[in-house]
Amino acid sequence: MSHTRREWFFALVLATICIGLLFLDLAPASPVTTGLHARALVTAVDNTDVRTNLIVKTDTQALEVRLLSGPHRGYAMSITNRLTGKMEFDEFYEAGAIVLVEYDVVDGEPKHGAARGHYRLHLQLMLVGLFAALLIAVAGVTGLKAALSFIFAALVLWKLFFPAVLLGFSPIPTGLAMVALLTASITFSIGGLNRRGVATFAGSMLGVLLTCALAYTFTHAFQLHGAVRPFAETLLYSGYYELRLTDIFIASVFIACSGAVMDLAMDIAASMEEIAQNRPNIGFFDHLVSGLRVARAVVGTMTTTLLLAYSSSHICMFLLFVAKDLPLANVLNAPFVAAEILNILVGSFGLVTVAPFTALVAALLYHLRGRRAAERGALVAPASLGGEA
Repeated sequence: MSHTRREWFFALVLATICIGLLFLDLAPASPVTTGLHARALVTAVDNTDVRTNLIVKTDTQALEVRLLSGPHRGYAMSITNRLTGKMEFDEFYEAGAIVLVEYDVVDGEPKHGAARGHYRLHLQLMLVGLFAALLIAVAGVTGLKAALSFIFAALVLWKLFFPAVLLGFSPIPTGLAMVALLTASITFSIGGLNRRGVATFAGSMLGVLLTCALAYTFTHAFQLHGAVRPFAETLLYSGYYELRLTDIFIASVFIACSGAVMDLAMDIAASMEEIAQNRPNIGFFDHLVSGLRVARAVVGTMTTTLLLAYSSSHICMFLLFVAKDLPLANVLNAPFVAAEILNILVGSFGLVTVAPFTALVAALLYHLRGRRAAERGALVAPASLGGEA
């Protein structure tokens, strides 16, 4: 099978698996039943029952809407917008807004509607489409496989990993299995079923396993629990009292860095392949050293990537610490801050070590095969000389 055909074959396989995952439902049955959803236009607003305390709004906003989609398109109905006083969850609407409405059907008519936020689903879908189009335009078939890998990773987490944890599977081995599945599918899809793909997969998994071991060790050494993550306590109160939040936290550490680990492993494996192709007679040690030189340049920026990615999601928290002039010792010793420090540093361990892991595996793969080919050639040469004599 030619290289191009192989790439299209992988793209087709990934697309088929993604379609299958879309129809898979392993999530435990919820006692809460949801109604229908539709896009709606807010035609009138009644703020009589809304209570305002400084910048915080509570109680209920009454809305009149007209449904713009779904089986009851064109219907006018009254819905509620419950305000909890938490700005990260609440939205306040004005006439003319387009919102997502959840409602029940009573006697064939929509009833008991509630607002579920400004309607953003079409914009999200558009962003996904633009991202996929950009990948394909820049990288062709490889870009198509990258886009499919992106969708595949999201579906594996949503359709397999999250339901498995809710069903009682141990988060750490389940997380490792999911990372191995994602790493194998993505690296072999993008890198191919060759030494580059094998080196990327092996190097990535060695880095992830080290990250997992360090996360397990230091989470218990720091005496952290999984409730430091947002919504963890709410999850317990939703009926999942047996969930091991600490194990979920550990799994989140190595899952979070697995993408960057895979990226770095692919860089090193591709560099090792390029070196081998341009200098086929390079020795094992020189090949390994060349790969490590490339690794040094890449690792220097990748560790900063984790720091910026994790810390930027908590900018408001850090601003609050500075505004309150809290002692640095108090800040660093707080459980949620210690959890993020562990996340950054342990993830960085995985990133730093994946480079030499991948370089070593790639050097072994290229030179073991080269040695076997040389041995076969040495065996064939005497026989051919004897025939000529």
